Amino acid sequence: MYTYTDFDESVVRARVAQFRGQVARRLDGSLTEDEFKPLRLMNGLYLQLHAYMLRVAVPYGTLSARQMRALAAIARRWDKGYGHFTTRQNIQFNWPRLEDVPDMLDALADVGMHAIQTSGNTIRNVTADPFAGAAADEIADPRPVAELLRQWSTDHPEFQFLPRKFKIAITGSPHDRAVTRAHDIGLRMVRRDGAAGFEVLVGGGLGRTPMLGRVLRDVLPEADLLPYVEAIVGVYNLLGRRDNKYKARIKIAVHEHGIAEISRLVEERFAALRSAWGGADRAHLARIAAQFAPPPWRNGPTLAHDAALADPAYRAWAETNLSPHRRADHAIVTVSLKAPGATPGDATADQMDALADIADAWSHGELRITPRQNVVLPHVHKGDLSAVHAALTAAGLAADNAGLVSDIVACPGMDYCALATARSIPVAQEIATRFAALRLEHEIGPLEIKISGCINACAHHHVGHIGILGLDRAGTESYQITLGGDATETATLGARTGPGFAADEIVPAVERIVRAYLALRQGPDETFLAAYRRLGPAPFKAALYEEAQSDAA
Repeated sequence: MYTYTDFDESVVRARVAQFRGQVARRLDGSLTEDEFKPLRLMNGLYLQLHAYMLRVAVPYGTLSARQMRALAAIARRWDKGYGHFTTRQNIQFNWPRLEDVPDMLDALADVGMHAIQTSGNTIRNVTADPFAGAAADEIADPRPVAELLRQWSTDHPEFQFLPRKFKIAITGSPHDRAVTRAHDIGLRMVRRDGAAGFEVLVGGGLGRTPMLGRVLRDVLPEADLLPYVEAIVGVYNLLGRRDNKYKARIKIAVHEHGIAEISRLVEERFAALRSAWGGADRAHLARIAAQFAPPPWRNGPTLAHDAALADPAYRAWAETNLSPHRRADHAIVTVSLKAPGATPGDATADQMDALADIADAWSHGELRITPRQNVVLPHVHKGDLSAVHAALTAAGLAADNAGLVSDIVACPGMDYCALATARSIPVAQEIATRFAALRLEHEIGPLEIKISGCINACAHHHVGHIGILGLDRAGTESYQITLGGDATETATLGARTGPGFAADEIVPAVERIVRAYLALRQGPDETFLAAYRRLGPAPFKAALYEEAQSDAA
């Protein structure tokens, strides 16, 4: 893992001290809220529906056990005893008092963390595959490049006031677990002629105008990545619409100017930038990469895991929550933060401490946050898996539902967010509880439900197998359903099914869709997404609306 240098430390401490003074002036009335707003947003502080919210960056989703304990301590001391992990691999504290925020930022700085550029019209937290450095299918660990991008983008003098927020995602695996096509820039590592490079995608984004990223370069040599990314952002900074914030993202620039023109402008700018770098970025990347060396692997028998598979509870968890590791004697463990009835993505301070202890004991002190609002233990020896499962069970974190119907991604919705037009959390809880009661989850198999409480799509509902969008219809919550979305390397935007459903109708509606799938699939190995792609929307719409009309009659 990357460790702060003295320079990093000095930058973050100076930023905290500066913000402490700004908070003091806001509290004594020297600054109005309008004057204070741009200052707090530069430090990740939002004013939500009921209180301030502090969004903390977890760069490329990687956390140490020490950092996780610090987050737990912050939750206990200055919040309400929990934190909320987001689809951008951040953590949000929903209830801080303004006067406490500088102390929270100092506590974060103590463990090499900050909230810089988690808001504002700048380059946000660079996200990555949560299995990076561990996945069996990985070409190379993308996190050194992600760290290089983080350092380059932090307080970049040219890119602090972009037309709109800007998001970058990176993966080193052919299987995309980083949702790269839904980002302003998506970077997918590829190998050509024995050398690693990147497929560069540009112009993705969800929200009110969802679009998937388009290929700007089939293969970009890794050595050219940083100047090329700077060329893209520079072109966007000039072309991006500043007259209309709803048309300000790079996806609109790509749509309005065309990918060919964007490519021409980027290549022209890149040619001018490339020689100016002089290799300094490559030397710095090499220094960064040295900090991402693999941990000292444990060797030993895996018999404990094999024996534990006789226990049905352990076997169910192993089937859903374990993924192949680059080493055959290890596994990647996904810890679900979606126990049925729980708030998706929330972890209590006690649970965060437990995760830190488990990581220290069995995962080389390392954890990851996922775009699906879960936590990953990336390097667990198979001989330790039964002990990990027992520890997770004791902490209430052993839900055996990773990737299943109750592993729902949900934004905070109208329970917290000032922008939301409908609730997300109660809907997610009711769906999860319903399917837990039906005991159908493992029979259903992989099925991703994503629920957003407004058109900003913070829960990525457009790329959910079943997407749900909550809207306000004349003062009443209404929920639209989309089907067939996909967030992987075969990314697809979901198609809207038709009229929305009232809050008390949405859970039965989802159940009708799922039961239609079970009746129509070609055996248990055909996933929901595969069945939808084979059959198209018609039979699912029929189940949704014809059965609803029949029930009403």
